[in-house]
Amino acid sequence: MAEPLQDHLAERDSEQDSVEDSPLEQVLRSGSLLDDFKLRDSPLTEREQQILALERQWWKYAGAKEQAIRELFDLSATHYYQILNALIDTEHALAHDPMLVKRLRRLRTSRQRARTARRLGSDA
Repeated sequence: MAEPLQDHLAERDSEQDSVEDSPLEQVLRSGSLLDDFKLRDSPLTEREQQILALERQWWKYAGAKEQAIRELFDLSATHYYQILNALIDTEHALAHDPMLVKRLRRLRTSRQRARTARRLGSDA
């Protein structure tokens, strides 16, 4: 699991160096789930900010979230959630959007507890 995070960090460093609009940025600005996305002055990369923006508002729109993830970020859902889970553990993400990050952390914790309870209940 550390490998996707290392890949993400390497991509993050390379993204900060580029100044041209990436294909992802063009797609996001051309009428999609993130129409109202605005890049903020933050230690987070644009992609990290876009991931948080998607998590903040994906439910407002029709369609499957996994399809949006594939179209917007060209990632599998599994890789996206690995990145998201690493992201919401950072202090930068918490500072960027405290309410969202705290909500996502609570949801993750409740899902982990439910999985543990199911496992313990089925093993007994």
